[in-house]
Amino acid sequence: MQIKLLIEGGDMKPGPAVAQQLGPIGINLGKVISNINEATKNFKGMKVPVELDVNEKTKEFAIKVSSPPISELLKKELSLEKGSDKISVTKVGNASIEDVIKIAKIKYVSMLEKNLKKAVKSILGSCASMGLLVENKDPKEITEEVEKGKYDEEINEGKEITDGEKRKALQSFFQEYKAVQEAKAAAAAPKPEEETKETDKTTAPGKTPAKEQKAAAKSSTTTEKPVAKSPAKQEKKK
Repeated sequence: MQIKLLIEGGDMKPGPAVAQQLGPIGINLGKVISNINEATKNFKGMKVPVELDVNEKTKEFAIKVSSPPISELLKKELSLEKGSDKISVTKVGNASIEDVIKIAKIKYVSMLEKNLKKAVKSILGSCASMGLLVENKDPKEITEEVEKGKYDEEINEGKEITDGEKRKALQSFFQEYKAVQEAKAAAAAPKPEEETKETDKTTAPGKTPAKEQKAAAKSSTTTEKPVAKSPAKQEKKK
């Protein structure tokens, strides 16, 4: 029997879904959880796919841990809670090419790409879809540079450690970028005085617009004159 799970790395907890499948065949759930947590301890803070292969006769089980999704690896590497909700407007992080290579190496075994360079380009695609910058630029621009061979040396060496000074520079750039980004968002948002003007244009509940009040006042000062009857009609009536 095979059971596929997506668990928090190193922090799997007992749950009814697994208990209902393992309980009836006499598998020790506590031991399964302990073994899975040990096997995924290096992926703490990330969602990790795990496949549990259980032999119902011998009560033995084997654990196969797959690497976390690319998005989880990127969030972990850049200490992010989530990606951007509006990738064309809001960027949430700034990765180095070394970060991208590191994740490409982790995922390469399970990817269909023929070489590490193609895997790097695939990871850059994920960076774009999450609203990340890479090397202070749009990931699409970095993809073009990778294609032209700009990062061949780093990729061929499998370089995955970002120098401390470089990391500091990337973070500094992003803080400035983020400040500009927030300033643009603030400028685009409606200002309080503009909201007040818009409110004044509309009629407040229970009140009559100024033009209608003026028209009503004019109408109230005008009285209708009685229509005089003609002499001929008056004589006929007599």
